[in-house]
Amino acid sequence: MNHLELRTIAAEHYSEIQVLELAHAIEFATKKHEGQKRKSGEPYITHPLSVAGILIEWGMDIDTILAGILHDTVEDTNTTFEELESLFGRDVAFLVDGVTKVSQARSGMRDLSSYLPHTKDNLTKLMIAVGEDIRVIIIKLADRLHNMRTLQHMPPQKQKKIARETIEVFAPLADRLNMGRVRVQLEELSFKFLMPKAFNETKSLMDSRLKKSQRKLDKVRREMSAKMKAEKLQFQMDGRVKSAYSLFKKLDRVGDIDNIYDLIALRIIVDDISTCYLVLGMLHELYQPQFDRIKDYITQPKPNGYQSLHTTVQTSTGQIVEFQIRTHEMHEYAERGLAASFHYNEQKLTDAYRKGEIAALPADLSWIQDLQETAAKASEGKSFDSDKFRMKLFADRIFVYSPRGDIYDLPKGAFPLDYAYRIHSDIAAQASGFKINGVMKSFDYTLQHGDQIEVLTSKSAKPKADWRDLIITPHAKDKLRQQLARNGGVLHQLTGSVSSLFSRKKK
Repeated sequence: MNHLELRTIAAEHYSEIQVLELAHAIEFATKKHEGQKRKSGEPYITHPLSVAGILIEWGMDIDTILAGILHDTVEDTNTTFEELESLFGRDVAFLVDGVTKVSQARSGMRDLSSYLPHTKDNLTKLMIAVGEDIRVIIIKLADRLHNMRTLQHMPPQKQKKIARETIEVFAPLADRLNMGRVRVQLEELSFKFLMPKAFNETKSLMDSRLKKSQRKLDKVRREMSAKMKAEKLQFQMDGRVKSAYSLFKKLDRVGDIDNIYDLIALRIIVDDISTCYLVLGMLHELYQPQFDRIKDYITQPKPNGYQSLHTTVQTSTGQIVEFQIRTHEMHEYAERGLAASFHYNEQKLTDAYRKGEIAALPADLSWIQDLQETAAKASEGKSFDSDKFRMKLFADRIFVYSPRGDIYDLPKGAFPLDYAYRIHSDIAAQASGFKINGVMKSFDYTLQHGDQIEVLTSKSAKPKADWRDLIITPHAKDKLRQQLARNGGVLHQLTGSVSSLFSRKKK
């Protein structure tokens, strides 16, 4: 993205004075980054401009947009905090400073969620940065999204490292903030670089199935639209196609695409909650509902705040179709999450907001206020529970220790082999046993938060096909698949192998 494109987009969303501020920031950042290049050979300024464009798309306030343009100036040029404050105001400088602190904190860590015992200073910096103004996290997500979109210009080894960190840390963080669309984009890009063969096979399998079902789905769409119009309801209806990564994970669980009913879902958006339930009843009158697949996320939202009604029905032709029914507000929140919930275009952040003194956050985001309180303690030099902080930010992760005290994050439900593959695939390939907290444990032991793990190896040990049931991380699955292929061509033995599923479907 160049400066003219950015200014054109911004003019549709911000006042004339704000667009002039943006032009000033572009001019300043362009001069500061002059002579710097990206790996692609493009001028470095194209990156911060693209980050700002993403933030505009997410509907962020003008201060966040300016910080997106300026976010690398303090770290990569001779720009000072005081200089930014004098030119662009305290809020913009504060945000850039927060993004810089996150970068500095992460440079001393294995990844955003893995903290070594001696990096408490880095953890403190990180907490202060993201806790005092949550927009810092949103800027970092935009920064990561653009870096992933241009990852092809990095060396292959770097691609995999960045992609793994993205799928294990930044995508779950986006989900934690209920930024569903961002999570899907980060997962898809990571999947493509981490497991290119599986990615391509999954996409091919998906495309072949979509072509077959699209015409039948159009008929269902017309039928339901006619019924709602007859009731004089105001609505929008569109289709949601399951992402390749989500399909890959689900195939790993269910084994056959014929058992997946939500490859395509029809989404109905209405004006209010009562109409959501009215439409649900109309659907069940028109088609046969599968009662065990009706989910009311309006009455009981998901932990990240997602709200919608889900139902799966069978049509007269036997087709299985999933519907999602929600209000406009619920849809906006499902797509943009935190960015939508704060209404940054309407509310100016203040010191009082940073201290949590303005209206309470939605219940599903109350962990942010906990983070703000912890950050306040850290900034005042008071003691804090770093373990509690990690778990607030990464509720679906566990943290385990190597014998040397290094800390690694894994998803809940991970097995010792997941840890072994995280350390090194060659170590995992020769795993003969595991000591957990000094005690021998079996391969099917479910790791717990705080476990210390020692991998026992043997030169005669080899990876086995039945390890497929003893790993859950995409990284471990990919490495095991490669090892089995090298050690005897048994790739087809893996349950959930997209290759085998695809081959069966083609016969």
